[in-house]
Amino acid sequence: MTIEQLNEHMLSQRRVEGNSAEHKLMHAVSECARKITAELNAGYRSQEEIRCLMSSLTGKAVDNNLTLFPPFYSDYGKNITIGKNVFINSGCCFQDQGGIEIGDGSLIGQQVVIATLNHGLAPNDRQSLLPGKVVIGKNVWIGAHATVLPGVNIGDNSVIGAGAVVNKDVPPDCIVAGVPAKIIKKIKGEQM
Repeated sequence: MTIEQLNEHMLSQRRVEGNSAEHKLMHAVSECARKITAELNAGYRSQEEIRCLMSSLTGKAVDNNLTLFPPFYSDYGKNITIGKNVFINSGCCFQDQGGIEIGDGSLIGQQVVIATLNHGLAPNDRQSLLPGKVVIGKNVWIGAHATVLPGVNIGDNSVIGAGAVVNKDVPPDCIVAGVPAKIIKKIKGEQM
């Protein structure tokens, strides 16, 4: 199996059995991601250097206007897609095996966690992985320490409150907060 085939397998949200060929290849790719993120997080890096390392991590060119403040952590890297004019603050953790798409103009706060994998619930199935892609729309703002769980879609222009745990889809133009996150306000287009 190639990395491309593994990526396709994960993005199609097909189960990955523990100790399977897919599982072992995923761990090999994770070792590469750990090396790149260790380099990214070791000392000062210019934004140009950061973008170069992020392009290596994701396997695709990132926008020249990406701004990322390290440290940044990813345990896979190859299934992250970042739009234009995105800002990612320090301490973020992206578990991207299942796929993470970040829309243009989005802001990701400090220490945000985006998770795309669940495990089987039965003890004898705990090693199996269940991928779920996370899609973040355009102009989304995710507050500090928020957690976005597998399979969640966040609509354009929405705001995720600091510390929220987002376990279900968020419609466009909404503010959500809490654990679990709930809609607390609709954004009407006026300046706040």
